[in-house]
Amino acid sequence: MSLIPAKEVRPPLPRGPFLVVGLARSGQAAARLLAARGERVRAVDSGHPEGAEGLSALGVEVTLDTDGLAQLEGMHTVVKSPGVPREAAVIAAALERGMEVTGELELAWRALPNRFLAVTGTNGKTTTVELLGHVFRTAGEPVAVAGNVGVPVAGLVGEIEPDATVVCEASSFQLEDTSLFSPEGAVFLNLAPDHLDRHGDLAAYRDAKLRIFANQGNDDVAVWNGDDPALAGVDLGGCARRVEFCRGASPDCEVAAAEGTIFYDGEPLIETAELGIPGEHNVENAMAAAAAALAFGVDRDAVVAGLRSFGGVPHRLEPVAEIGGVRFVNDSKATNVTSAIVGIGSFDRGVHAILGGSEKGEPFAPLVEPLRERAVATYLLGDTAERMAAELAPLAAAGVPLHRAADLEDAVRAGAAAAAPGEVVLLSPACASFDAFRNFEERGERFRQIVADLGAERG
Repeated sequence: MSLIPAKEVRPPLPRGPFLVVGLARSGQAAARLLAARGERVRAVDSGHPEGAEGLSALGVEVTLDTDGLAQLEGMHTVVKSPGVPREAAVIAAALERGMEVTGELELAWRALPNRFLAVTGTNGKTTTVELLGHVFRTAGEPVAVAGNVGVPVAGLVGEIEPDATVVCEASSFQLEDTSLFSPEGAVFLNLAPDHLDRHGDLAAYRDAKLRIFANQGNDDVAVWNGDDPALAGVDLGGCARRVEFCRGASPDCEVAAAEGTIFYDGEPLIETAELGIPGEHNVENAMAAAAAALAFGVDRDAVVAGLRSFGGVPHRLEPVAEIGGVRFVNDSKATNVTSAIVGIGSFDRGVHAILGGSEKGEPFAPLVEPLRERAVATYLLGDTAERMAAELAPLAAAGVPLHRAADLEDAVRAGAAAAAPGEVVLLSPACASFDAFRNFEERGERFRQIVADLGAERG
């Protein structure tokens, strides 16, 4: 087995001194990377992220509760955390002055000699990245999984062997801050409206994601979803070898699913019933992972074994408990409408759906039909509750009540009290979590704890 080799030369890091803007996980990792290289680093945040003050011990000049404008003076390069919009005052000022503005993904890629396999898309990134990591491990290949799944890519610098493959998530926020990023393998899973509050429209959001292919060369691999209407007729960019996955028997698709079987190059690879993760959406994730791994040179038998034995990821349709015959399922990672539709559609009628959170600018009307078909009640919470109630109003006429909940615990307990044996209480919010939680992981963990408390109370 021979994997695609890593590019021999990476572009050098930008010139310092550096201002790191935004000190959540990726910002802290970028600051640590630069400090370890002996660079002069300032780091700023408008709040007080956990762990940020500890950067001072590494020689980083940390300033919190600031817009960063004063700290911009004397800096040459700005490293922007993905959560910081380009409209932020300090970023706008840096761009106006002609300063280089880059992101943690770009910085880490330049600092790591490893081959990269990057995955983007609106839904399924975490599952596909973790599945790919599992496939590589099954094949006995060294691998490091990073990105939004917990470990920032910059956190891998100096921690992994140069022959390990870096499999990483690449969000639109991360990709819009890249300039030369050129992974040996890139996967575009799907595209649906998301983050429109940040990107403005679907075309801009798509173009940010297409940055994943933009700098690829002839020896690289670009995997894409041939079924996605949002990608039909779109110039993917770059010069990589195209590898298409799709449903049906299209001759253009190297990996295809038809009649309960995933095929590779026209030959059966695995029955979809054998996949370790259930659901039609996971058939697409499995096709994408298989296409990328096989194109990368991973042994076919190892790919099949990995697809069979992978058990899924936390916070994505994660069974938490069954209490009195009622199932409780944590789908906190469903932070947009399309992902929530997949979550709701994974169950037969009998869903008590917990929805709502912080605003992302998406319309909620597409939830009406799947909820009408599958739900017996909804529980609305967070900043979006009022708008959701208005846009989901047709459900009430269809006999699916819309309950307002004070918070997540109120919603879980109300759903648990109303649910009958055989039904499911599903947290699939269709919204981000930032009105009440640091991230979707914290929201999912809170859901788990509430359910655990319920189980203890009921003995």
